[in-house]
Amino acid sequence: MKYSKEEVMQLVEEEDVKFIRLAFCDVFGRQKNISIMPDELPRAFKYGIAFDASAIIGFGDETQSDLLIHPDPETITFLPWRPEHGRVVRMYSYITYPDGTPFKCDSRALLKTAVEDAAKEGLTFYFGAEQEFYLFNLDEDGRPTKEPFDNAGYMDIAPDERGENIRREVCLTLEQMGIRPESSHHEEGPGQNEIDFRYSDALTAADNAMTFQTVVKTVAGRNGIIADFTAKPLKGKPGNGFHINISVKPNENDDNLKYVLAGIYDKVVDMTAFLNPTENSYDRFGENKAPGYVSWSGQNRSQLIRIPAAVGEYRRIELRSPDPTANPYLAFALIIYAGIYGIKNKLPLPEESDINFYKADEETLKKFTKLPSNLDSAKKAAAKSSFIREHVPSELLNVYLD
Repeated sequence: MKYSKEEVMQLVEEEDVKFIRLAFCDVFGRQKNISIMPDELPRAFKYGIAFDASAIIGFGDETQSDLLIHPDPETITFLPWRPEHGRVVRMYSYITYPDGTPFKCDSRALLKTAVEDAAKEGLTFYFGAEQEFYLFNLDEDGRPTKEPFDNAGYMDIAPDERGENIRREVCLTLEQMGIRPESSHHEEGPGQNEIDFRYSDALTAADNAMTFQTVVKTVAGRNGIIADFTAKPLKGKPGNGFHINISVKPNENDDNLKYVLAGIYDKVVDMTAFLNPTENSYDRFGENKAPGYVSWSGQNRSQLIRIPAAVGEYRRIELRSPDPTANPYLAFALIIYAGIYGIKNKLPLPEESDINFYKADEETLKKFTKLPSNLDSAKKAAAKSSFIREHVPSELLNVYLD
């Protein structure tokens, strides 16, 4: 259910809400929030709540430090792990300068603009997220270790697999927050898990991806362990992927979906610095089902882009290079623009490459463009891309390239 401002204020009064978290994220997708008391809610809706932007990476310096947070009433949800008396709710927010103009590094606003630009073309994009994460034990002093919570493998079950109850608690918590998990299982790595979501509109999907990481980390902490979403937590073991499923409507005879695939294929190297924003991201590429080359095919999981086995409304493409350190708002916005580019220009679909890239010889691999091998190479590709300069504000781009 989507609430209006008036309905939110009524809900807060009727449900004994004592704390209201206004959430947003920095340019790299790290979630932030400020808590206000119920009496401050009318002011937050009317004027926004000021905060010191100079303390957040990419948001400015001491010379221009004031920004305002404006809660989005449609995103209100209770935080189920907080007390029943004196309840806590959270709303995602937009950010503006003091004069009311949108803050140029607000990635949630960028995604909203991308959705609106797609609508002008008569297009609606939908996203489904698959995020992997590791569970590690804490040492006797409560500090994180790299000791896996279990040593189980892909889709194993208890007692070898110990993450079952964690995933169950995560899924039930998400359901209480109005988010629909689709499936969950143990992944290939020791202590590695995955929870997938049913597709939704772009903004909702990005909000849910942000919420998901918060819930997983919270549930893990309540159980005396830690969740790790970094791209490659353990050397020699599978990395954590953020597989992004994309569909578009209208999509008569799959034509638009093919053009979207072609657009992403064409722009993926330019986008990589945003899909994989850490040095650790590049340790994952090219092994354990993580792609290393620009390619596509059907159900082949060694490819960058694949078309999963599905029919009807579930027909989609899956981009396999991103990892969970990506800012989902920025990632989805760029994917939308790449898809629009493919559709408007009716880009031809490159030849399908149904080969196993992990076993291919050097002569075969020479025919394919390689994904950037490190963050510096990815930044250089972004810096010289007219596509990136067109769709990423210079203020935000400079932070990524710094």
